[in-house]
Amino acid sequence: MQTLAHFGDGGPGPWILLFPLFWALVVGFGITLLRRTGWRGRRGPHGPAARDDSPLAVLGRRFASGEIDEDEYWRRLSVLEEQFGRRD
Repeated sequence: MQTLAHFGDGGPGPWILLFPLFWALVVGFGITLLRRTGWRGRRGPHGPAARDDSPLAVLGRRFASGEIDEDEYWRRLSVLEEQFGRRD
């Protein structure tokens, strides 16, 4: 008669605990690989806080930093809105 403490013939042994660890490593490696190769979903190439380099955004940053004055800003904005259309 065998007892429960007997790991002899036919028992799975303690090495069975390595299977969940192995699959966790495989899934973690897969996610890391997908993130490093550029898979980002809908967030864009640099995440949710990606820098907007549209012409309207560049114009707004130049005005905010003082590179151009208000008259120049409105002049350029009207040209950009005619060319690209207004984006709200």
